[in-house]
Amino acid sequence: METILAFTVLGMMFFLGMGALGTAIGFGLLGGRFLEGAARQPELAPMLQVKMFLVAGLLDGVTMIGIGIGMWFTFANPFTQALLELNQAAAGL
Repeated sequence: METILAFTVLGMMFFLGMGALGTAIGFGLLGGRFLEGAARQPELAPMLQVKMFLVAGLLDGVTMIGIGIGMWFTFANPFTQALLELNQAAAGL
C-alpha cells in the first residue's frame, strides 16, 4: 500500500513539475513575441496586449486542470481501492 502511495506522489510531482515547466516556457515565448510585435508595430500594441492576456489565461487554465488532476490522484487515489479489493479477494481464498 505504501509503495503505491509513494509512487503516486512521485508521479504527480513529476506531472506537476512538467506542467509548470511547460507553462513557464509558454509564458517566456508569449512575452518575447509580444515584445517583438510591439517593437515592430507600436500602434498595434494595445490589440496585441489584449490577445497576449487572453492566451496567458488559457495557459494558466491548462496548468490549473493539471493541478486538479494531480490533486485528485494524490488525495483520492483510485489505485488504493483496487489494491484493497485485491487484498480482500486474496484473503478470502
